[in-house]
Amino acid sequence: MDFLNCLAILVREPSFIHKFNKAMYNSKISGLGFFVPDNVVTNDDLAKVMDTDDAWIQERTGIKERRHVIKGEDTTTSMGVKAAKIAIERSGIDKQDIDFIVFATLSPDYYFPGPGVLVQRDLGLPTVGAVDVRNQCSGFVYGLSLADQYIKSGMYKNVLVIGSELHSHGLDMTTRGRGVSVIFGDGAGAVVLSREERKGSGILSTHLHSEGQYAEELSLIAPGMGKRWVTDILEDNDPNDESYYPYMNGQFVFKNAIQRFSEVIGEGLKANQLETKDINMLIPHQANLRISQFVQKKFGLSDDQVYNNIMRYGNTTAASIPIALTEAWEEGKIKEGDLVVLAAFGSGFTWGSAIIRWS
Repeated sequence: MDFLNCLAILVREPSFIHKFNKAMYNSKISGLGFFVPDNVVTNDDLAKVMDTDDAWIQERTGIKERRHVIKGEDTTTSMGVKAAKIAIERSGIDKQDIDFIVFATLSPDYYFPGPGVLVQRDLGLPTVGAVDVRNQCSGFVYGLSLADQYIKSGMYKNVLVIGSELHSHGLDMTTRGRGVSVIFGDGAGAVVLSREERKGSGILSTHLHSEGQYAEELSLIAPGMGKRWVTDILEDNDPNDESYYPYMNGQFVFKNAIQRFSEVIGEGLKANQLETKDINMLIPHQANLRISQFVQKKFGLSDDQVYNNIMRYGNTTAASIPIALTEAWEEGKIKEGDLVVLAAFGSGFTWGSAIIRWS
C-alpha cells in the first residue's frame, strides 16, 4: 500500500478528523489601542509654507488636519510601542504572553533592522519572533492575515500586530510637493490577536492581492539599492532631485482604488455567504474621504455603517485602519456579534480585506 492510500484511509478515520478540527482555531481581536502625536497641523498651517488653502485640501481629500511628530519626541517604533501597550492592557493578558510580533510600516526607524525587533526590545518581551510587513497602505490587513494564519494553525496563541507611520519627516513641504504632502499624517495603531475557540466568530477570512505592474504609480524610488542610494544623492547634490520624496499619480491611483476596494469587499462577503446588508461596520483604509464615500455609495451603506476619521488624522498608511478601528470601538460603534469589514488599497499596488465577526 503506497503513502497516498495510507493517508486517504487515515483521513477517513473519525478520530483523525476530530483531532484535525480540534487543532484548527479561530483568532479574535482581544485588545486594541492607538497613539497619535499631540502636534496638530491644520490646513491653514500648511498654507503658510506652500501654495494651498483649506478649501482646496478639503475638496480633494476631506482632510481638515493631521498630526505630525515633533523631531526628537517620537519615532515609528515608539509610537507603535505606545499603541501596543494600550492594546495589551485592554486584552487582559500579560505582555509576557505575546508569542509573536508583526509590524507593518513603510517608514521604519532604520533601513535595517526593522521595527519589529525594536518593539520586542522596548516592551521587554521574551525572545519571541518578529516580522516586518512592507505593504504600505495595505500593511495592516496583510499583517492581520499573517497573524491570523499563525493562530489558526495552532502555532501561536497571542500575536501583537502594529501599524505605525512617521511620514512628516520625509515629505516635500513646499508647493512642489503639496499634492502628496497635504495628505499624510503620523500615528500608530495596534491590536492583540488571540486564540478563539468558538467557531463562526473572530476573523472569518482575509483576502489579499497585488498588481506590481503599477508599482511606480505610487512610490518612493530612493534611497534604494537598485536605483539611487544615499551616496548617489549626496554626490549629485541636486536641489531639484525628487527621487527621495513620495510620488503619486493621483487620478490613476484613485480609479484603481475604488475598483479594488469594491472587488475585495465583495470577495470577502461572498466567501462567507454574506451580503452587504449584513455589514455592521466597514472600516476602509483612510486614503481619501472621496474614495470612502464612493465605496459607501456603491454598497448602499449608511453613515452609521462606515467609519471615517481621515478629516482628523489624514492618511496614516499602515496605521489608518487600526486607529480607525480602535476609535470606532471606543465610541461604542462596534459591539459583540457585529460584522466588521476592513479593506485597504495602496502602493504596490496591493489591496486586501478582512471579514470579522466581533467577539
